[in-house]
Amino acid sequence: MAVKFFGQFLVERNIVSRELLLKAIELQDSVNLKFGEMALSIGMISTKQVERVHEAQKTDDLRFGDMAVKLGIMTDEQMKEVLTRQKNSHLYIGEALVKVGALSADELPRYLDEFKADQAPYMVDHVAIPAGVPHPELWEITADLTFKMFTRIVQLTFRPGQCRIINRIEPNNTIVSMRMSGAADAEYFISVSGGVREMIAKAILKEEDVSGEQEVVLDDTVMEFANVVLGNIAAKAAQIGKDVEIHPPEVVDTDGVGIDVPAGGTGLVFPIHVMDELVALCVIVEK
Repeated sequence: MAVKFFGQFLVERNIVSRELLLKAIELQDSVNLKFGEMALSIGMISTKQVERVHEAQKTDDLRFGDMAVKLGIMTDEQMKEVLTRQKNSHLYIGEALVKVGALSADELPRYLDEFKADQAPYMVDHVAIPAGVPHPELWEITADLTFKMFTRIVQLTFRPGQCRIINRIEPNNTIVSMRMSGAADAEYFISVSGGVREMIAKAILKEEDVSGEQEVVLDDTVMEFANVVLGNIAAKAAQIGKDVEIHPPEVVDTDGVGIDVPAGGTGLVFPIHVMDELVALCVIVEK
């Protein structure tokens, strides 16, 4: 058993083909507009205003609609109208699979029940920090804001895994680290595979295609993403009375062997489950 998405679960059991799953995902993406896309599609905001909200979200922990209201771009009533339109038009992957002919409407409930039973051990409602780890409230903030920024900036679809203690950070395509000092001395790591690195690069560079970019440019975008996340973490930590200083990001060369947690430190991993990609948030707490 392992963490899976519903479509992946069905493909692995030869219930639906990968081709039909991709077709269903394409249909779902065309129907399920993000808040900004929905507001743009009905003429409620402009493209420049969407960009303005996205930029503001990098430094303020607010959802798109709340940020648009805060900036005076939308009213509360307009925000509620967009949310209602999103809710009423939302297409779940199971429904999309029925629409493309991969499943019948009668089969869907049974497969959903089987999927829920298979994935029950991996469902995470709240990220709990293992007992005895110093400054647990700070690492809860760290996980929460990292997850939010992956959603808001990178538009990454994922399922968070439960935090656990580790002795080593496994190797990956790109690992970026940032030191934290002050209320807590620790090192923050974003570990991403090539596909997610490209997604980060597209979001940071605002480009549809980054296949021609050099490795150093792609790595720089991961560093910029980490910088944005840590800036938000420091601001949120200050609100709970913890003064955290962040230091410049750097790419860690692990030579394919990973990073050992030093003696006296505590290593934490917050898995970020993405289909066919390897992503993780890791923290080494020194004190």
